Amino acid sequence: MIVQSARARTEALALTRPYTIATTTIDAVELSIVELRAGGHLGLGAASPAEHVTGESDAACRAALSELDWLVGRDARALPLLCREAARRMLATPAARAAIDIALHDLLAKQLGVPLVEMLGRAHEALPTSITIGIKPTAEALVEAREYLERGFRVLKVKLGLSLEEDLERVTKLRELVGPGVTLRVDPNQGYTPASLKRFVERTTELDIEFLEQPLPARDVAALRALPADLRARVAVDESLLDEADALELVRPSPACGIFNIKLMKCGGIQPARGIARIAELAGVRLMWGCMDESRISIAAALHAALASPATRYLDLDGSFDLERDVVSGGFSVQEGILRTLDAPGLGVTVL
Repeated sequence: MIVQSARARTEALALTRPYTIATTTIDAVELSIVELRAGGHLGLGAASPAEHVTGESDAACRAALSELDWLVGRDARALPLLCREAARRMLATPAARAAIDIALHDLLAKQLGVPLVEMLGRAHEALPTSITIGIKPTAEALVEAREYLERGFRVLKVKLGLSLEEDLERVTKLRELVGPGVTLRVDPNQGYTPASLKRFVERTTELDIEFLEQPLPARDVAALRALPADLRARVAVDESLLDEADALELVRPSPACGIFNIKLMKCGGIQPARGIARIAELAGVRLMWGCMDESRISIAAALHAALASPATRYLDLDGSFDLERDVVSGGFSVQEGILRTLDAPGLGVTVL
């Protein structure tokens, strides 16, 4: 299965719903789309760099993908070897690596004629995804929550981290609105100190918050380890976890958190993500699979990998929902907030 052509192109996409997190406001995204052709098949990958998390700018991602001739003439069945070579060539650009990794996985699964999740070894049939409410005034957050409930979602993730008092008001009013049958998760995006985190937890004990994502600064793993064991088990790390080396640091000598948030754009694709997933499984850490603002190409890739990982418990794969347009259709179905892969080879996406 020899790669006959390899190219990348850039797509600038606006968001239908700009949002604010504790570190920035986002209203558009630049995606790099990788296309690999081999054996009569088209393998697709997509990159959505997150400079504020990994240091990879849009320009750096484009530059890394500007020369893909090294893939031409290579056998796509040597997927692990090619992914390792991409890692050596693109050490500082994990989203660019992820685009190549995803395209190679798509190609190989298409060659086998099976959905990617079956090639990887399915562990779950389907899981609900959360959908995210950015930082905004409480009244606006309530309007958005109502919309999501009407669309069938039953897991809401609420961005926090700019003002503790406003955070407390927002989550309290949201719980009053949605009632006990809807799951609430919160993501302060590194916006709390240990002291403010303690106050938040104390004042939300009756609100049934499922877990807290990255409440403390990313590099302060010592502060994570100093949290009470019951709270530590309810913390999901995101920015603290970029790659397999971080995963090892976070579980030795014992887990510093209860949940890993794996994102393909942080770690470099499906192959390294599965390495992180295996570390988590061995350490008894639960998995959430998250995303940036992304095409259905890479969201589908994350979903296939998530459903093939025994330690997966949560999805946060809403990154394509607010794109004004996408470059593909398909990849997955969403019904009542539950994501399922399609019965189609590879990622199951169709170019528009």
